[in-house]
Amino acid sequence: MVRLAAAALLAAWLCLPAPAGAQAAQAVSAESDQPADALVPPTSASDFTAAQLDEVLAGSWRSAANRARDAYRHPKATLQFFGVRPDRTVIEITPGGGWYAEILAPLLHDNGHYIAAEKLPAADSEARSDDSALRKKFAADPAHYGNARIVTFDPRSPVFGAPGSADLVLTFRNVHNWAEAGTAPAMFKAFFAVLKPGGVLGVVDHRAADGASLAAVKSSGYLPTDYVVKLATDAGFRLEESSEINANPKDTRDYPKGVWTLPPTLALGDKDKAKYQAIGESDRMTLRFVKPVAPAAASR
Repeated sequence: MVRLAAAALLAAWLCLPAPAGAQAAQAVSAESDQPADALVPPTSASDFTAAQLDEVLAGSWRSAANRARDAYRHPKATLQFFGVRPDRTVIEITPGGGWYAEILAPLLHDNGHYIAAEKLPAADSEARSDDSALRKKFAADPAHYGNARIVTFDPRSPVFGAPGSADLVLTFRNVHNWAEAGTAPAMFKAFFAVLKPGGVLGVVDHRAADGASLAAVKSSGYLPTDYVVKLATDAGFRLEESSEINANPKDTRDYPKGVWTLPPTLALGDKDKAKYQAIGESDRMTLRFVKPVAPAAASR
């Protein structure tokens, strides 16, 4: 099990009773309209999260091939942008072989919950392969994955858990598959249902050129950003912020086999391999959506 020293220190600090003198000083400060942040300890929760992410990213359980992709996938900055914390309940949608699971499951092992949501394997050969690989990964290393769960869903009528049970839903490079299959609207509605009010939906996907239509690019693996935003807002979400964390200006989006021409797939094999490796992985949108808090709930 991952023992994150920083988290333990924070928990211990929070449990210590404040001395009477400190309590009195805090009361005086509050009465004198001193800024609220003057009462906050100098090391914030976000600092602890950053330290824990660094520890997990350096973990020996991560494969060398997956570590090599950090330069393209920017996991630390991406997860911080989405607001992931070690005490949250996080559902990752179709995590495949578990690239992000190697990070999220150990990070959430002690104080949070990591849930991998996989397509029903009986209906999809790719899902069968991914589900099997993920289950083997989790079973082989209970110290890091022992508290992780796998749930399955039907993409045509998806359910990911009890309504309002998750703090974050994350999906990495999957929306283009749902757009192709025609299941994207149902998926986004299910994300909205499982999230708590104020919960976050984080989306990363291959980004089409500005002005491109869905019909023109759908088979290439790239998606117009406005299409993804509409999927989310139609489901009830509010776009809170977008980021260029996963942008790649070298990506020209005009390849013989679409986005799969680029690494890591390299669909053309050795043909022009050096050229595509020099471009790197695709240009990606990174979007953070929020499930609004109902006015009645916000006033409680």
